[in-house]
Amino acid sequence: MKANELMTRDVRLANPDETIQQAAKMMAEIDAGFLPVGDDDRLVGMVTDRDIAVRAVAKGLGPDARIGEVMTPDVKYCFEDEDTDYIAHNMANQQIRRICVLDRNKQLVGVLSLGDLAFTEGREPAGDALTGISQPGGLHTQTGESHARA
Repeated sequence: MKANELMTRDVRLANPDETIQQAAKMMAEIDAGFLPVGDDDRLVGMVTDRDIAVRAVAKGLGPDARIGEVMTPDVKYCFEDEDTDYIAHNMANQQIRRICVLDRNKQLVGVLSLGDLAFTEGREPAGDALTGISQPGGLHTQTGESHARA
């Protein structure tokens, strides 16, 4: 199966200059905990509800803090015509639960989540991805600091 067969197409894009309060409100409206962040038709990051909690609130930043201050600038993506087994394997290796889906012109066309894989693809690719994602350590942390194991 291909990413474009499973992905969520109705994606809201946040701007790095918007506030985290605006991001949280947008997440509530679409019932999601993740927003791609774009600037001038280019993806520049991703922000999650956990980024807001751990990188902003825990550090004493208020609701007027900018998304750009707390987002993850390292955008992970796949292409809409890639096979979901391959994508699930990459999600496990990168320890991510959601990935932006781009067309071959590198325009955002959707988001693919671990839940999308589990719901439609069954246990195998989603389970393999979750096993990799759940490994302790890795390159991504809640504070944005690298704690990769040597």
